[in-house]
Amino acid sequence: MDSKVAEKKSEEKRYLDNRRRSRSGKDILKHKASQKTLTKEQKLKIKKRALKNAKRPTKQPRFPRMYDVQNAKKKLQLRKKQCYKDHRRTIRKSITPGTILILLAGRHRGKRVVFLKALPSGLLLVTGPFKYNGVPLRRVNQRYVIATKTSLKLKNVKVPTKVNDEFFRRQDLKPKKADDKIFAEEEKKYSVTDLRKQMQRDVDKAVIGAIKMTKDPSMMASYLKSMFSLSRKDYPHKMVF
Repeated sequence: MDSKVAEKKSEEKRYLDNRRRSRSGKDILKHKASQKTLTKEQKLKIKKRALKNAKRPTKQPRFPRMYDVQNAKKKLQLRKKQCYKDHRRTIRKSITPGTILILLAGRHRGKRVVFLKALPSGLLLVTGPFKYNGVPLRRVNQRYVIATKTSLKLKNVKVPTKVNDEFFRRQDLKPKKADDKIFAEEEKKYSVTDLRKQMQRDVDKAVIGAIKMTKDPSMMASYLKSMFSLSRKDYPHKMVF
């Protein structure tokens, strides 16, 4: 009997020692302080409870008796995507109506143009004017543009409401196939409409009027007519436009 009691006491001591090791120093001091207020009966109850919890067997996970032949398909939770036309368009702070831009791509690359307004698609509406550098009313992506610090005051320039994304949409010139027609039709060639020519004249007239209102109109006109280019040891990232 004495040996069993001694074994039990040694087990209790070992368990309590392990518990103390896992605790921090502050917790041990708090525990010692709280033990001073406890009675002998309370201490025995705590020890019994601790030993019961230590001997409690842990449940091992049971393997399933049967496995599914095919795994069920999991539904992917995709985030709601906005339609492209509903995307939020943001334009650089340096690009404001009247700012002179340098085009970096396309057939008119290197030319300086006047920014008129931003279209709902996020593209920039620009003009040369056509009389100065041959750049007509056209849409440009802001990625392919350098914004300069030079700008014009376009208070009196009113861009027609018809000049929108629909106005610049390409026409389908390919002939439609039909069973009735045996002979192939000639492909139609694109030609600038009279309405577009008139709009170009009206907008350019207003922009040229704004150029003439500047301090040095001849200098501004020659600036728009000139091409932007880089020579040896010209670093665009070090330039102030």
